[in-house]
Amino acid sequence: MTVSPRLQSLVSWDSDWAGLRVAVTGIGVSGFAAADTLIELGARVVVVDAATSDTAKAQADTLKIVGAVDVLLGEEAVNRIPKIDGRFPELIVTSPGWRPDQALLAAAARAHIPVWGDVELAWRLRVRAGHKTADWLTITGTNGKTTTVGLTASMLQAAGLKAIAVGNVGTPILDALRDSVEYDVFAVELSSFQLHWAESLSPVASVCLNVAEDHVDWHGSYNSYLADKAKVYARTQKACIFNAEQIETERMVEDADVVDGCRAVGFTTLTPAVSMLGVVEGLLVDRAFIEERKDSAAELASMTDLGQFAPRHTVANALAAAALVRAYGVDAKAVRQGIQDYVPGNHRIQPVAKENGVLWVNDSKATNPHAAAASLATFANVIWIAGGLSKGVSYDHLVRDHAARLKAVVLIGTDTTALADALQRHAPDVPVITTPAGDTENMQTAVTGGASTGSSPDSGAAVMSRAVASAAQLAASGDTVLMAPAAASMDQFSSYAHRGNAFIEAVRELVEGQAQTGEE
Repeated sequence: MTVSPRLQSLVSWDSDWAGLRVAVTGIGVSGFAAADTLIELGARVVVVDAATSDTAKAQADTLKIVGAVDVLLGEEAVNRIPKIDGRFPELIVTSPGWRPDQALLAAAARAHIPVWGDVELAWRLRVRAGHKTADWLTITGTNGKTTTVGLTASMLQAAGLKAIAVGNVGTPILDALRDSVEYDVFAVELSSFQLHWAESLSPVASVCLNVAEDHVDWHGSYNSYLADKAKVYARTQKACIFNAEQIETERMVEDADVVDGCRAVGFTTLTPAVSMLGVVEGLLVDRAFIEERKDSAAELASMTDLGQFAPRHTVANALAAAALVRAYGVDAKAVRQGIQDYVPGNHRIQPVAKENGVLWVNDSKATNPHAAAASLATFANVIWIAGGLSKGVSYDHLVRDHAARLKAVVLIGTDTTALADALQRHAPDVPVITTPAGDTENMQTAVTGGASTGSSPDSGAAVMSRAVASAAQLAASGDTVLMAPAAASMDQFSSYAHRGNAFIEAVRELVEGQAQTGEE
């Protein structure tokens, strides 16, 4: 697509944004930040979203106050390209969840109107006269992004740098750019959706942690998903970090068009070769960013620094974060301190309770088979609570590889067919209990406009309460009840956090009930 000279010239905050006609799709966190920023820059903005909820209306009212041309809500608003001052927009800035085949975006492609994501917009605005320009360290992967971004930011902060985790992790990059704090560096979490709409990023260092089948429904194919993930390495300046245990990420680096002098640095949970980070006798070590790397390694941290649970994928995430910050110039001492300072987020292999010898673990963040496999590999004798919105993936490898760990499976979700069939094929002797969906309505996000429909939170709570009760009947001392759904949450819950909190609350009620009845 040919880009107009004016759009090509928009490479800083101080470029001529005034009067630029921009349509912003989505009024959620990313869309609101994009619209608010563009209004501040003097652009002529219209925002569209299919949502008509009170939250969406409140966001719309706020944007109208600060000067948006218009905010259009409802299904009709997202089926055609909106006009601004009687003319089509010169640019569309889309929220990451909007699929390329969505009606408005597809129409924009036919009309040759450029589409940027919020991350692309942020990259073009990062330079501002009189303000410090933060460097970017970019992180993507099917799983582990949020943990790695958090670890990266923690290590940078331990080195005395002003750093913040931004992007898909929750804080929009545009908000960080407008923060009164002048940051030295951003640790940027990028989803495949955000990378799809990004074309200009040039990070100091970048990593794709891992890849596995995910979001095939959004991208159209696994190969398209891989292609978007690989964009994280484009134009990297100093170091492309790859997973030495997964050839796909190494090939991404080999194929990447990077800045001259950029290095390829691997990480592994095994003994590292030269130019890699890895593990030696319980220590995380660096054989890449030291002068003597041919015959020695620098100690960065120990496995015990990673806390109570140090499953293999957590070690890998820590090594990836360490590689990024080492490429940026952070010393080994700050790497260890950053690991020790880091507080893992909830819903990621989170111990909830241990009662009567049964360990209850919440890993609601395991929204695909690859993430669930990492959880299952951490425990033995598992009663597995699983199921949800599958996103078109296969469960055969997951069930086959971990069938021996399974004592029983409790299925949740409005459509458990794919997972149930995989269990029947590869674990036919494992008892499977299906939790009735009850009155839970579909809460899947309508990506055609970002609107969310669905039931009250109580319906999801009821589903989880029944699942926990079923698991409790099956569990005995020495077992682990693991809620690692291997699926998205939006069929029965509003988010993975809602699902995880429902599990925590159901376990709490179960434990309290057992205590009151004196059950042993």
